[in-house]
Amino acid sequence: MSEKARLTRGSVAGHLLHQTTPMIVGVAAIMSIGLVDAYFIGQLGAGQLAAMSFVFPVTTALGSVGVGVMVGTSSVVARAIGAGDEERASRCAALGVALGLATGLAVAVALLLGQDALFAAMGARGAVAGHVANYMLPYALGFPLLLTISGLNGVLRAQGAAKSSTVVSLVFAGANLVLTPLLVPLLGVPGAALATIAGWLMGAGTGLWLVRRGEVPLRLALLRRGNLREPLRQVLRVALPAAFTNSINPVGLALLTGCLASEGAAAVAGFGVGGRLQLAAVVPLLGLSGSIGAIVGQNWGAGQHDRARQALWQAGLFCLGYGLLAGLVLYALRGWLAGAFSEDAATIAAAREYLSIGVWGYAMFGLFIVANGAMNAVDRAGTAMALSITRSLLVMVPFAILTQPLWDAKGVYFAELVANIAGGSAAVLVAWLALKGPPARR
Repeated sequence: MSEKARLTRGSVAGHLLHQTTPMIVGVAAIMSIGLVDAYFIGQLGAGQLAAMSFVFPVTTALGSVGVGVMVGTSSVVARAIGAGDEERASRCAALGVALGLATGLAVAVALLLGQDALFAAMGARGAVAGHVANYMLPYALGFPLLLTISGLNGVLRAQGAAKSSTVVSLVFAGANLVLTPLLVPLLGVPGAALATIAGWLMGAGTGLWLVRRGEVPLRLALLRRGNLREPLRQVLRVALPAAFTNSINPVGLALLTGCLASEGAAAVAGFGVGGRLQLAAVVPLLGLSGSIGAIVGQNWGAGQHDRARQALWQAGLFCLGYGLLAGLVLYALRGWLAGAFSEDAATIAAAREYLSIGVWGYAMFGLFIVANGAMNAVDRAGTAMALSITRSLLVMVPFAILTQPLWDAKGVYFAELVANIAGGSAAVLVAWLALKGPPARR
């Protein structure tokens, strides 16, 4: 067992706490970027804000590519650390960062060549299309920096350096917070993109410095030794399904929104209010899903399957306890919270109705994303992807289509609840069985 595999020793619950707490801060910091951009761009006018409505789903989907790079890098590096193979860990770390940069460059070229056709197909026209182009041009040029950060954060998370990973997120989110109010009034929509790029540049520099000081040094020279086909295959075997998995839930929610469109604007707006509140409520669960991978991965690589299962068990208990408590609080405050987001009586009523139903699925949603995080760590990303597809596209959307004619908007809200309960139950069972199996191939 490697001395660097710190997560293979000591209290599992303690590791979960110490790894998750900074992750929560990091997740909140990243979420703040979109809120800051939307607020200051909204001051420019309705056309500029409408442009960001077109940009948001595209940048969210592209962010899934970064998640894939991070999860894939973290999975293979953590298992190498746990197995005590320090050279393989360093080699995979260098490969993950290089893969992030190369993928970012490829995506940037694709965006530069195809963004006009893409947004035209989405319906962007006239001045709005111009604002979209003004944002996406600098965004595309800076995108390789984001994927480089993803690779660096994957290396940091693999070694259990959750605080360092959070520092990277805080640096680029903080830079965005400072620069956006300065650049948007001066430059308009492009100012928001330039502020984001400046944050990415600072985040990439910080991440590189932290990785070079860490326990798994970034040695790019190792990429010239031997055949890279097998380590690249290992990273991609996790990265590709993880990227796809991360994009499935937004697609499912977009389809639910489409179902609600027939119920009127108030139903859609109320669903949006509930969704924003849900996102805030599940931040600790998102942090836990990001931290469990390093703990499970290192112990799996070290052959300590009992500790890997213990991590899943204890994380699952937290999901149940916190999820139910968060749901209870939002249910009790649903009227006040809905009123804080809107003054329209119909929208408030729709948000109240959604919060009366959807909040009871938070605990099981937590189980779902934590179980998927554990499976990614042990090279079962394909299984996690299959569960995500089943939950969103084979349970949630069909249930909404079947029940909406009978229950109106409630049918859509119950569809999400049923999907969370079924998905969480299935995912935690499959993950528990997976952690009883033989170690994943190296």
